Amino acid sequence: MVKRLVVNDGAHFTEDHPASTRDVSDRKIQRRRAIMHMTQREGALDLLKWLAVLCMVLDHLRYVGYSVDLLYVPGRLAFPWFCLAMAANLSRSQAATHEWHYLGWLLLFSAVSEVPYRLFIPDHDTLNVLPTLALGLLVARGWQDRTLQSRLLAMGALILAGVFSGHLMFGFFGVLLPLATLLVIRRPWYASLLPGVVCLAANQWHVLYYAAKLGNSAAVPGIVACLIAPLLGLFLLRHARRFHPPPMRRWAYALYPAHFLLLLLVRQIAA
Repeated sequence: MVKRLVVNDGAHFTEDHPASTRDVSDRKIQRRRAIMHMTQREGALDLLKWLAVLCMVLDHLRYVGYSVDLLYVPGRLAFPWFCLAMAANLSRSQAATHEWHYLGWLLLFSAVSEVPYRLFIPDHDTLNVLPTLALGLLVARGWQDRTLQSRLLAMGALILAGVFSGHLMFGFFGVLLPLATLLVIRRPWYASLLPGVVCLAANQWHVLYYAAKLGNSAAVPGIVACLIAPLLGLFLLRHARRFHPPPMRRWAYALYPAHFLLLLLVRQIAA
């Protein structure tokens, strides 16, 4: 509706007047553009996810039976890039229902993945990585959404992360990493030092430090990879938009347990 000026015996007043057909058409076009902007795939984000999966697989190749310590280095990129992908989704979505679906898929596949994870790496004393990401999602969402429910869930996630840090892959700082990346995702490149430091803390910096003192060939590159992983991820998100790899949708959650089973099969064949 628009206002039309009406003159009646010297008195001026306005009355509601139906908008023109052109105005209605313009609004429809603007709504369509807004919907397309919200739903179109971002090639850079899909590329980041695929590269994170690749780095994860390279890292886990160390458990197939061949001692290749340098594969530890690209492995340090996988988790921060998954956290950055989560932060990117949070930064462009304000719908709480979307985050509930996201959390549900993480919890479902964390349960599904635990048995393949234990079969492939039986001597690990932590859960698979998905519970860490689920708690990290609650913490980051609690910072972003100021409702009481979100804040209480975030506090609960922080308490769980603190109490059960030793049972979570990447520990307490791993739960903080999605929030750290969310805080800097729209900031200048040098702000990525914050999630870089958190990433290093999540990867047991003191262990890497002593390994470096002992001359381990993967320790120093591993420290560097932790520190620059968020920066590299942000660079990809901002400058790799021309790439359009296959989109990662909900089926991609199955890649996590599937890659454990596939690598377990490779190890059995190699043995």
